[in-house]
Amino acid sequence: MRLILASSSRYRREMLSRLNIPFTAVSPDVDETPLPGETPAALSLRLSLAKAQAVCARHPGAVVIGSDQVATVDGTPIGKPGSFERAREQLQMLSGRTVEFHSALCVHDGHRHETEDVITRCVFRRLAAGEIDAYLHHEQPFDTAGSAKAEGLGIALIQAMHSDDPTAIIGLPLIALCRMLRSFGIDPITHGAPA
Repeated sequence: MRLILASSSRYRREMLSRLNIPFTAVSPDVDETPLPGETPAALSLRLSLAKAQAVCARHPGAVVIGSDQVATVDGTPIGKPGSFERAREQLQMLSGRTVEFHSALCVHDGHRHETEDVITRCVFRRLAAGEIDAYLHHEQPFDTAGSAKAEGLGIALIQAMHSDDPTAIIGLPLIALCRMLRSFGIDPITHGAPA
């Protein structure tokens, strides 16, 4: 059974590699523009399904993993900053506040699919201007929603984190994914074990 990750994200590829299951990664080429009035949770779920469906259509017979993450503060989505200046503005805004990350997941085999939204709440410390700049120069998290990489030095910016799945914050909730893969006949323990 072929397993495909519908993503061009190196972070998601690295996360899926932890399971030791052979897979390929294919860019889904999906328009990620939110629909008018769409909630962050609905957006992340819709995009995870759309990514999986797009790759399923091009690779019949494969089991496809789609994932999407939307970060929000008080219900307002926060995108990837893309630059030092915008990342600085994001972290100044997030200082002392709670960010909710919706990490949606979809597993699709072309006939049926399962989806789930795994929520992580990150409470940022009160951040001084100097430490924001030092962090941004060091890690350059310009391709990360919320401008802080929890898998790296960004963890030092966080006061607390609440989630049922500690891997969800990185963009691919592995606990939920393992449960979903088992329902599609792929057990990470036996598929990943050496023969």
